Amino acid sequence: MTTTVGLLHPGSMGSAFGAQLRSRGHIVLWCPDGRSDTTYRRAEQAGLEAEALPELISRSDVLLSLCPPAAAEDTAAQVAVLGMAGVGTIYVEANAVSPSRVQRIADRLAPMPVIDAAVVGSPPVGGKSPTLYLSGPGEKADRIAELFAGTDVQTHVLGDSIGQASALKLAYSSYQKVSRVLAAVAYGAADTYGVADELLVIAAKRTRSYLVETDYIPKTAARAWRWGPELEDAAALLADAGLPDSLMHAAASTLARWDGNRDEHLDIAEALEALRIEEDLDNPS
Repeated sequence: MTTTVGLLHPGSMGSAFGAQLRSRGHIVLWCPDGRSDTTYRRAEQAGLEAEALPELISRSDVLLSLCPPAAAEDTAAQVAVLGMAGVGTIYVEANAVSPSRVQRIADRLAPMPVIDAAVVGSPPVGGKSPTLYLSGPGEKADRIAELFAGTDVQTHVLGDSIGQASALKLAYSSYQKVSRVLAAVAYGAADTYGVADELLVIAAKRTRSYLVETDYIPKTAARAWRWGPELEDAAALLADAGLPDSLMHAAASTLARWDGNRDEHLDIAEALEALRIEEDLDNPS
């Protein structure tokens, strides 16, 4: 069955998703008002159909929001203000925003059903196959998953609760993106002192992500009292090299929340709870 999808708005990710939907015979609309020449070219190459925003909303069975995260709530607000969606239209909030922001969007758009969605991976071009995680009312989430059947976009329904998909996305991207930043400053510091090649040799010995080693969380807590001062010295190294040191200070501050757990044998839940308790102390109500 052909579905009409209103795409808000076709950036590099959105246009690639639009092209995938077009490949399955669906109609994909976009609004050209105020968009750049680059966006025009993307939309044209993806085979999208231009439409003014009110008509885009009224014609769409699904509204798919894939825009810069900072614009997510404004984009939803435009839809809410126009209030022209048809009965049964589903709004898919697929931006990298917090669960609380997704809930605000859902509240703003009510009674229109909202699916919380998150893309993990690169745009589906050149054989790349990202995963679209979905959470929200089961029947509606399943319908969105069916739209992408047979495309290069994999789908995975997480559950019925708004916030699950966005939490998964930010939990993953917080690690991945901060890791990239840390890699840049670490390499910069080593390069300043002429040991960049040696740093890469050390790093190449490790191929597994720290993120999968959850059993190391309690060990980190137990050793935090030693690691914290080391990271403060690492901050000094970065500052001496003219590089940003704020991430090192922030990491040391986080480790300090485990100061009371020196050499303790905690499990994962206890180690995480110690972080949360300390957070409550830092932010009294």
